[in-house]
Amino acid sequence: MKQKKYHIFVIDDHPLIVEAYLTALNYYEANDDTVKFTTQVASDCESGFKLITEFSARKISQVLVFLDIKLSPSRDGKILSGEDLGLLIRKSLPHSKIIVSTTFNDNYRLHSIFKNINPEGFLVKNDITHVELLETIGNVIKDPPYFSKTVIKLLRDQIVNDHALDHYDRKILYELSIGTRMKDLPNLLPLSIAGIEKRKRRLKRVFNVKKLEDKQLLIIAREKGFI
Repeated sequence: MKQKKYHIFVIDDHPLIVEAYLTALNYYEANDDTVKFTTQVASDCESGFKLITEFSARKISQVLVFLDIKLSPSRDGKILSGEDLGLLIRKSLPHSKIIVSTTFNDNYRLHSIFKNINPEGFLVKNDITHVELLETIGNVIKDPPYFSKTVIKLLRDQIVNDHALDHYDRKILYELSIGTRMKDLPNLLPLSIAGIEKRKRRLKRVFNVKKLEDKQLLIIAREKGFI
């Protein structure tokens, strides 16, 4: 049977995780004579960017990418995270398949990654085992998508919760949770201060928050999986 060749990018800055990927890839290749892997590793946004642009210039399309989200930014500040690299991959290598792996496990971050990158595979690093990696590789190559158990749970919770809040509500909650000041929110949202305050009042009614300050709102929103 003819082998199908895949170029593998491992873009991750955790040596033990990288080693786990390489071990799983070698094992999978050794036990499936229909695939052939050529693997390259990058540990930050700078080297990941160079790898992607090089392969794009060579018009190589059969690429499988293991992509960490939390990476050191590029020196010019244009590529800030693995999410930015994911967007670049989608644009420059449109036939590639992306497996996102991350330590993030909050609903807002998950929602953002799915919306922007729409990965063929999604793993939370705490879920990663040798067996799970082999299942991920096989499913993403042959019949994507593949999501780890934590991702599936977060997606299920998000579907249950999404009826009450829209994108702007989520953004307001997220920005407040990371310490963004109210006066700065109009720079991040197409809303006025008055519009944002109106949404906050509605959110407090949705979550049955009686106190005027935002702290209790954020506590309950986090408990319910919105941030």
